[in-house]
Amino acid sequence: MSQTVKAEYIEIEEVNIFYRETGEKNQKSVLLLHGASFSSQTWEDIGTIQLLAEKGYRAVAIDLPGYGKSTDNFSDRANFLLKLFQELSINLPVLISPSMSGGYSLPFVVNYPEKLSGFVPIAPVSLANYQQQLPEIELPTLAIYGSKDRMVKEADIFVKLMPNAEKIILAEAGHACYMNATPAFHQHLLEFLARCLK
Repeated sequence: MSQTVKAEYIEIEEVNIFYRETGEKNQKSVLLLHGASFSSQTWEDIGTIQLLAEKGYRAVAIDLPGYGKSTDNFSDRANFLLKLFQELSINLPVLISPSMSGGYSLPFVVNYPEKLSGFVPIAPVSLANYQQQLPEIELPTLAIYGSKDRMVKEADIFVKLMPNAEKIILAEAGHACYMNATPAFHQHLLEFLARCLK
């Protein structure tokens, strides 16, 4: 059964944020961010948000400020996701965060871990800035990296520092490993969601 992808805008502090959504608001939620070369469109193109809806989840993929169809000028990265959660009524989602979006997700994870059910960092940037705070974060975490990504060794940092973290290395995949090895990425993601979103 094909899943309808809704595309809309919301306004957060005078910044227009574009997002795509599947599933129902009362379902367990997954929030998808994106890397610098991509946008929410990526998650539709590779079928992730449709798959999540088919499996019974609410999936929300956003264009971060200044990317895709969203306008720029949002300076408070640490609190952007908090305001987004409020505007979209997202409750205890699993947060998926590739590459550049680590600049948004990591400060949120260390400041508001209680607002998440799980965290899937995919070779996120800015990890070095938050290493000292990670040992106190008991949030279920699945760090995903491609074997050909020069950042792949950072996967061990999550496992070493966070008590409930595990890592997955996708073989023969680069930095955007979820695009190079999409079936394997989807399999590992669904298994993790089944554990986090019971």
